[in-house]
Amino acid sequence: MAGQIISRTTQTVQPPLTRFWQFPRSPLNWLIPLLALASLAIWQFILPIDGATALLLPRPSAILGRFMDVLADGTLMSAIAVTSSESAIGFVMGVGVAFLIGYAVAHNRTLECVASPYIVAFQSLPIVALAPALILWFGPGLFSNSVICAFIIFFPMLINTVIGLKSIAPDQRLLMESFAATRWHTFRRLELPAALPILLGGFQVSLTLAVAGAVVAEAVTPLGGIGSLLYAARSRYDSPLAFVSILVLTALSLALYGVLSLLKGRLLRWQQPL
Repeated sequence: MAGQIISRTTQTVQPPLTRFWQFPRSPLNWLIPLLALASLAIWQFILPIDGATALLLPRPSAILGRFMDVLADGTLMSAIAVTSSESAIGFVMGVGVAFLIGYAVAHNRTLECVASPYIVAFQSLPIVALAPALILWFGPGLFSNSVICAFIIFFPMLINTVIGLKSIAPDQRLLMESFAATRWHTFRRLELPAALPILLGGFQVSLTLAVAGAVVAEAVTPLGGIGSLLYAARSRYDSPLAFVSILVLTALSLALYGVLSLLKGRLLRWQQPL
């Protein structure tokens, strides 16, 4: 009975972008790569590009050539490793702190009323303006850049945690109390399974934001990541390298999002459709 109630609750609320990777099997799916190839062909062979325009919009062949250059000399792989490290550490810190605070806020109405204005005020602070202060407090390096990533993902993960825990119906909690369940068993058997779809959706959004946060952090403390490549390309007017940096950042975010989507599908296999 308790499992059926939890299953129905988790099916009533779906996190955003849940079906991003769940394309239906249809011949229309071929339009996605065909449209991309057609756009590249127009960009490469049809769109008129003179010397001045090439500085702003280089041809795909020039971007590919620059990509092969930074890949061959090891610059690109080193940058990906640095950005991935910053994002991963920041993700763990941001998600961990946000979950702990969100759990406390969701279970204490007084704490929610007192802390909410400060949390919203904290979120309104521009991270670009706060980043120099964080560098002064923690010193330049990988840890300070990871803290900047954690700050960026903190608020979205906090909101997902609170919403996920508050989506549990009161009668389900009463059911656990009738079984004399402890706080730990209530969390393990009810709260975590019921809130897991929303929490995993928050993980997906937070991880992509962590990659963007790494780029912001490297504007203050360049450590040789993808953000450093992007800012270096901008200062040298190296448009192909700038496009390479942007495309690699996009691919990295999509790859991380896809991995979490697969993980979410495996973790939520126990759910049954209504």
